[in-house]
Amino acid sequence: MGAYQLQVEIDQDSGFCFGVVYAIDMAEEILAEDGYLYCLGDIVHNDEEVERLKAKGLRIIDHTQLADLYNEKVLIRAHGEAPETYRLALEHNITLIDASCPVVLKLQNRIKTSHDNKENIVIFGKHGHAEVIGLQGQTNNEALIFQDITELDTLELPQQITLYSQTTKSTDKFYQIKEHLLAKGYDIKANDTICRQVSNRDKDLPDFAKRFNKIVFVSGKKSSNGKVLFEVCRKHNPDTYFVSAVDELSPEMFNAGDTVGISGATSTPMWLMEQVKAELERY
Repeated sequence: MGAYQLQVEIDQDSGFCFGVVYAIDMAEEILAEDGYLYCLGDIVHNDEEVERLKAKGLRIIDHTQLADLYNEKVLIRAHGEAPETYRLALEHNITLIDASCPVVLKLQNRIKTSHDNKENIVIFGKHGHAEVIGLQGQTNNEALIFQDITELDTLELPQQITLYSQTTKSTDKFYQIKEHLLAKGYDIKANDTICRQVSNRDKDLPDFAKRFNKIVFVSGKKSSNGKVLFEVCRKHNPDTYFVSAVDELSPEMFNAGDTVGISGATSTPMWLMEQVKAELERY
């Protein structure tokens, strides 16, 4: 293709959020000292990064396996955990390396206070998501969880509601939900608890997406935040591709002389976006 090669640029605002950076730094420090470390659940919703850390000795376990563990160190990732996990750790003499994101911890605290004040808590979040399980745990699992407005309409809701959100949800959707509930006559206390590092990406991403012929959005398939940001890209540039690894790219996706922007989720490592860039520059 010679002179017609692709013009490729990485979105400098994308890549790990501080919560993920903090968790991975902690893990790498202990791995360097001890040679292995248990981690409760995937340290980040990105398979490529998980594999990189497993090669250094990270051992991913679930809650069932945690119950069989004694006298070990276990990392709690950025998503946070329910109180039950801390209780179990005390009983089993497990040292918890707590890398819960400060934004998530603050939210857990607020939800616990609301629950102690006997408020009816409703959380906008993904069912079964690690962060949401941790949040619901602050309420003895009494909080109602819903994923979208249509699901909300099927729930029996009390007249007075305290609304919270998983930290990586879309700000626009959160406010649509608030308006929807107000329009239906509910007495609602809405707490916007969305992480600003995530929501600011919502604001900056449209401008980035519009600057290129095509966008390659790099994210793990499990990432909630990846899904939100991919949709933002696609809305402003219909020629947006979702890829999780370099081998999902092919020359047929591009035309000679295309300008290509590469962006990613808050769980996408910069090294993976660099790999994607190098691959595209070979075309």
